[in-house]
Amino acid sequence: MIRVLVGILVFVINGIYRDRPYPRFYVLETVARVPYFAYMSVLHLYETLGWWRRADWLKVHFAESWNELHHLLIMEELGGSAFWGDRILARSAALIYYWIVVGLYIVTPKSAYHFMELVEEHAYATYDKFLTENEDALKQQPAPAIAVNYYRDGDLYMFDEFQTGQVPEHRRPVMDTLFDTFTAIRDDEAEHVKTMVACQQPDAQANFHSPHGSLTNALEPKVVLTNTEVEEKVTAE
Repeated sequence: MIRVLVGILVFVINGIYRDRPYPRFYVLETVARVPYFAYMSVLHLYETLGWWRRADWLKVHFAESWNELHHLLIMEELGGSAFWGDRILARSAALIYYWIVVGLYIVTPKSAYHFMELVEEHAYATYDKFLTENEDALKQQPAPAIAVNYYRDGDLYMFDEFQTGQVPEHRRPVMDTLFDTFTAIRDDEAEHVKTMVACQQPDAQANFHSPHGSLTNALEPKVVLTNTEVEEKVTAE
């Protein structure tokens, strides 16, 4: 079922937006945010009912949604949301997938995290291919202002917070050209994959922590993927 849900999303995005990269990325990033909203909604429900409290999980998932928001803002600045039809499709798909993931997360959190792992793997592969095919052109264009502020000049606490496999303040992307922007976005997707894999580990409830939490460096997980391993995983699937 998880692969069917991801497959439908990939089929629609790849089919409709084959030759329109920025609208394609706009739709992808609009939908990519909502699973994190779904996770937080259910976690807030559990805390309100007094069943389960995991403040670190809320922090990390909010930071992930904050990261995806800035991907979305970058695509909007590049004109990806200019056509009203693209906005309707993106928001409709986001609404449907939100409720699907809410139900999935209540029934089986591991499957909900696996869903997002596959979505982020697809995003990584999509951006990686785009970078390879358009490297020269992208290097001739400046980085969008929103990207410069998020990755270089702004408050980087939230940027560090979603990267549970990194030591805070370790990753600082160069942000001069549009090629740098898409490279950073692609690498963000690799970090999301690592976090989703970590959330599925049997001992995640005990060992999964915020990078800025009381324990040093978020995860001391049994599984932390390197970027190379993420790339190999995406290629294999």
